[in-house]
Amino acid sequence: MLALAAGCTGHTGTSTHGRATASTVPLASLSPSPALTARATEDLRDPPQIVSKDGLLRTRIVVERKKVRLAGNDVWALTYNGMYAPPTLRLRPGDRMEVAFENKLDQQTNLHVHGMHVSPVGRSDNVFLKIGPGKKFTYEYTFPKSLEPGTYWYHPHPHTLSAAQTAGGMAGLVVVDGLDDHLPAPLRGITERVVALKDFQLVGDRIKTAHLKMGAPTTRTVNGQLNPRIRIRPGETQLWRLANVGANIFYKVALPGTKFHVVAQDGYPVNKVYAVDSLVIPAGARYDVLVQGPAAGTSELLTLPYDSGKAGNRFPQATLATVRSEGEPMRPAALPTDFAPEDDLGRETVADRKTITFTENKAGTLFYINHKQFDHNRVDFRAKLGTVEEWTVKNDSDEVHSFHVHTNDFQVMSIDGKPQTNYGLQDTVDVPPRGNMVVRIRFLDYAGRTVLHCHILNHEDAGMMSVLQIEK
Repeated sequence: MLALAAGCTGHTGTSTHGRATASTVPLASLSPSPALTARATEDLRDPPQIVSKDGLLRTRIVVERKKVRLAGNDVWALTYNGMYAPPTLRLRPGDRMEVAFENKLDQQTNLHVHGMHVSPVGRSDNVFLKIGPGKKFTYEYTFPKSLEPGTYWYHPHPHTLSAAQTAGGMAGLVVVDGLDDHLPAPLRGITERVVALKDFQLVGDRIKTAHLKMGAPTTRTVNGQLNPRIRIRPGETQLWRLANVGANIFYKVALPGTKFHVVAQDGYPVNKVYAVDSLVIPAGARYDVLVQGPAAGTSELLTLPYDSGKAGNRFPQATLATVRSEGEPMRPAALPTDFAPEDDLGRETVADRKTITFTENKAGTLFYINHKQFDHNRVDFRAKLGTVEEWTVKNDSDEVHSFHVHTNDFQVMSIDGKPQTNYGLQDTVDVPPRGNMVVRIRFLDYAGRTVLHCHILNHEDAGMMSVLQIEK
């Protein structure tokens, strides 16, 4: 049974500029329908998996606009292999991956493996590549044996089109196996749940991709399903891979009465497991968590109300899934405290310090880093391979911005002057309005041209991205 729910309010955060008159408004700029809701009538389904074999993951990804069944409706979406919830790519550290990529859209696109420590040049994770309409390209990735286990994702990264294509449905997960190596023996091989959070705005029978407004009504799905049922036994421990694979919006995820025990953040295993009641997950971020089944009955996996600042948006509470705890109770397992080895960049010598400042115009339509809009022909920052740098990221605006760097993860040292506990490295972290964050980043293994940007893709597409040259 489908119902309609209210959307969010606040700052538009548009991905395109200008305003059409009512008589000339194209379909793409119309306001979306109210968000869809539904009762839990079907179990959560994991996306299909493509798994590496003998050190190689070989697959084909076809990009096309296609009608899919979504939330009880047949809607036009932008798909990978004809699916709104495309295959999860599953591999191990040290593997290679070959992707035969075919673009059947009427616009350029490309492929980015978000958060993965891999070469940013050539046929690898090169976001400067442009795969034109009707073109084919073979991506080739060689991952290091030091690649951290956890959850990553893949999505398009063509400048000015990233938000539209990702919002249209082009996003899937990558899982790097190996978290089991850090778990105590009784917890190895436990049930895993992919919880891929993806939202869409619906106009007529199509997902809206142009003139996106972050504050517009949006329907939130898990693995492409509307309020699916997640089954767990009372006391059972499961591993949930929470990933925000949408273009723009925030989630504040909670299962009231049950804690999330974080074992990895942004594909990086923590050195100490920590427990929280809720997790704010900006677009692009991931958390791997252990969840223990509550007492028998049903409860709701929620995204709680979240305010991204007076120039930002106020996102309402919504139900993501219904958790059904049933069956013979299990004795809750002892959860680990220490986990992966600690990597503390605070102990490293700093080779250079940089300041990165996020700003925007008053209308919230143009976005800048160090008062410059993105230009792929200009190098904005240079770093030396094999060194550690300390960056101060300033947010001189009245809304949250999400700081993201390609190729190498970073350690958050402080936020607004408050030292942060080092649980491990990350790749997508929020900078508060009118605040600042100090990070340290190690440039390891790979030289070449890459980027840093705000991972609110509306903001990235409207200029909030810079070129980083890593030199040998």
